[in-house]
Amino acid sequence: MADTPEVRVKKKLVTQLKALGAYYFYPVTGGYGASGVPDVICCYKGRFFGFECKAGANKPTKLQEINIEAIRKAGGHAIVVNELNVGIMTQYLVGVTNDPAE
Repeated sequence: MADTPEVRVKKKLVTQLKALGAYYFYPVTGGYGASGVPDVICCYKGRFFGFECKAGANKPTKLQEINIEAIRKAGGHAIVVNELNVGIMTQYLVGVTNDPAE
């Protein structure tokens, strides 16, 4: 995997997911896989997350936006991650999954 700005965002995200003990994977989009699926799929404390990683000012494609909206409509969390917000993904995951009853 080439060390592009987007790959660096993915690596920083995955480092945080590993530290939290989250389940995650990179979905395959060719062949039998669906196009437009977020770059990283994650389950943390019973919640579903889709992370679309972008570099710089790059925006999701129309198909990626459709998938992000579908995840949200289904009750999951879909986030576009870039260099500006990748450093706070741990706080985001902990905040979203914080259950006062736990």
